[in-house]
Amino acid sequence: MSDLSVVQTVFVVLIVSSTAMAGCLEAVESATEGPPDWDKDLIYLEDPLTHEDPREFTTRTITDRGSVEGEAFWAVFGNEEGGNCCEHYLAGTKEGWIVNFGGEYPTWSEDRGHTWQEYQPTIFSQLGCLEPKPTIPGQEGLGEGSIVQATNGDLISMGWFPYPSASGADQFYAFLYDAEDEEWSWCFNRTPEPFYDRSWQVEVIGPINGGIYGNGDYASLVISNFWHQVQNVGGQISTDGLNYDYFPFPDRDGTLDSIEVNLISEDLGVEWDFTKPHKEMRSFPVPSGGLYFPNYFIDGTDAYLDTSLNWWSATNQNGSSLPSEYCAFDSSSALHCVVSESNIITHFISFDGGENWQNFTYDLSNDVSAIEEWEFHSSGVHDLFVLSVRYQSSLGPDVDVAYHVRDFSESLYPDQITYIGQGDLDSTSGAGADIRFDFASMGILPDGGSFIAYMDSTDPDPLFAVEMLLPDNYQDNMM
Repeated sequence: MSDLSVVQTVFVVLIVSSTAMAGCLEAVESATEGPPDWDKDLIYLEDPLTHEDPREFTTRTITDRGSVEGEAFWAVFGNEEGGNCCEHYLAGTKEGWIVNFGGEYPTWSEDRGHTWQEYQPTIFSQLGCLEPKPTIPGQEGLGEGSIVQATNGDLISMGWFPYPSASGADQFYAFLYDAEDEEWSWCFNRTPEPFYDRSWQVEVIGPINGGIYGNGDYASLVISNFWHQVQNVGGQISTDGLNYDYFPFPDRDGTLDSIEVNLISEDLGVEWDFTKPHKEMRSFPVPSGGLYFPNYFIDGTDAYLDTSLNWWSATNQNGSSLPSEYCAFDSSSALHCVVSESNIITHFISFDGGENWQNFTYDLSNDVSAIEEWEFHSSGVHDLFVLSVRYQSSLGPDVDVAYHVRDFSESLYPDQITYIGQGDLDSTSGAGADIRFDFASMGILPDGGSFIAYMDSTDPDPLFAVEMLLPDNYQDNMM
């Protein structure tokens, strides 16, 4: 292990262990200088008490002088703001919306959670779309979906209705927010292949010349969580954001012609802070065009979907594969990849398309018996990386924690850690579990505030919280 890795591992063990940190703090404080203010250079964007449910969460600020603990307000929300029994599907937009498609219809707030809207269509006359079937009485509200902002500002999303009709066949509906027209529309889609289970969704960077699938400024690719994990079916693609067709994936043990993909990008717009799909999509949009799937094939080779919607075996321009199947760009042109193995999470970052990498290791072994769920997001505008982790603590309950890495271009060391919620409840993902938290979800607003799903004993279903205490220079970054 390199000296840097040793230092990184020791550092994170310290910041996640209150006992160890107390000792560290005593060691680094000088006789004449006390610890720093935990909230130095942090300000509230607004009065937290103007929110309906503000809650204080324990926060530790990490500096070269040690760690200092305080309490910071976050605004808390539940199922009424777009979730369901078991999860939230959160996303952000460059316009500052918090979007949630955890439940049946797209739900969003344009003012940091003070007011919420829901798009629930009442007219079933979308041109070219099939006529939807009614839901079974008593089974309304059981849908769930996915949503992400495309680089042109559109919101592409998909809703899955598992119990929609007397026939028992599942159905899925495309929901599209057209950024230019500022209007929502929807389309009922029924394809020959089964869908089944919540979707993951991502933009394929265009322009798209998709042959039988059509042409468009971009394509929207959707996969079924269940089918995509067990076999290569369940994919759907659209070049208009509304009408989807079955889209096959290559066999994971297959052999395809190889191509070098340009992952070097410069001068990316702010929109690239909001194109990252949920990590379980296991792919990311490529600024030069197309969609990249790291470690797709069984042998570890990457896959690439080009702008003509053809599949390739892929490497980056230096002939290498990426270090993780969970990667994404942000507007700084940084390529982030994250690996989770046992109780260790490693954050990789490259500023040259994957030729050279820096990394930081979060070794949680002292406090954690198992990492259950995790997600990450970054903001190039604010030079900010946030890692959200839900872990089974060595003491029993699940704990939700967020690591903030500010100025990641200079250092990958976390400088703030926040324990979100009470950390007093065990949950398990998957159908049949009594208490379910099925997946982590999060995003970062244009002002630099993160919003993160979590769960504790204060509610029978998962919650999410919006950060309100931010560095005062973040407002300068937005100008």
